[in-house]
Amino acid sequence: MAHSDGGMWTEERLMSTDQPFRQLQPSLQSPDVSRRKILQTPGVAVPFPPLKVLSDGEPCVLFQARKLSLRYEKQKQLDLTERAFSPQKPVDTSESVCRQDKATLIMRFGDVEDLRGLSIRLQLSNTFYESSGQWWFSVDSVSLLYNTSEEAVFNASDVYAPASSSYHCLHVSSLQRYSALLLPSTDHARRWSVTFTNFQIQAFNVTSGTFSPATVCATFMTPAILMGLITSLILLLVLAYALHMVVHLKHIEHDDEHKADVYFPQSPEHPEHCCLENDAEKNIL
Repeated sequence: MAHSDGGMWTEERLMSTDQPFRQLQPSLQSPDVSRRKILQTPGVAVPFPPLKVLSDGEPCVLFQARKLSLRYEKQKQLDLTERAFSPQKPVDTSESVCRQDKATLIMRFGDVEDLRGLSIRLQLSNTFYESSGQWWFSVDSVSLLYNTSEEAVFNASDVYAPASSSYHCLHVSSLQRYSALLLPSTDHARRWSVTFTNFQIQAFNVTSGTFSPATVCATFMTPAILMGLITSLILLLVLAYALHMVVHLKHIEHDDEHKADVYFPQSPEHPEHCCLENDAEKNIL
C-alpha cells in the first residue's frame, strides 16, 4: 500500500506469499526458482505513485520506478522519472492497450532535448502454462520510438512473474553492471543504454489499484560469481593433477622396491650338474 507523507510517497510493505515458487522458467515450461524469491522487506521510498493504465475504467497495468534514465551513446543522460510518473504532469498513455493475453504500455513524452516524439513502449503477454497450472505474465520487449521512424528494441524475456503477483527488480537495465536484463535486438538499440531503478510492474490481474505481493529478481550468475566459479574450477583441476602425480610416483617407487627384492634360486633338481661344471672349470685351470 502507498501513502503520502509530506509530498513523498512510500510503499509500506509487500507481503510474502505462503508458498515459494517452485516452477521453472516459462520459456522452459516454468520459471527458474534460483532467480526468484519473495519480497519480505519493507518497501523503499519512491518519489511518485505507480502509473496506471485503465481498461473499461479498471486498472490493467501498474508500473513504477524510482528512476528512469536514457543515454544515447556518449551524450548526456536523460532523466525521465518526473515526466513518466509525476501525477502533476501525467504522461500520455492514451495509446496503451489491454487485452486478456496481451497488453501494451505506451508512454508518450513528446520532444525531449534533441529527440522528437519520444515514446517508450512495454510489450507484455499473459500465458497459461499447464506444467505450473497457472498464468504467468512477462515483459516481452521494451522499445524506444523517436524522431518519427527510428526505433530501438530491447528483449526483456527474463522479466516475468506469476499473474497473481507483481514483478520487482532493483535494476532493469541494458547495462552489464546491472546484469543486462534488457538485451538489444536492433542496431539502434546497441547505441542506447536504458535503466529502470527500483522497477516494479504488474499486469492482467490488478486488484484495488495496488501491487500484489512481489516476485523479486535474484540474479544468480553475476560476473563476480562467474569468475569465482572459473577460479574454483581451475584450482580443482590443479589439485586433481597433483593428486594424480603423487599416486603415479608412489606406484613407480613401489615397482622399484619390488624389483630390488627379486632373486633367482638355483634349481635343486640337478645338483650334480652344477658340481660337474665346477670340477671342469678347476681342471682347466
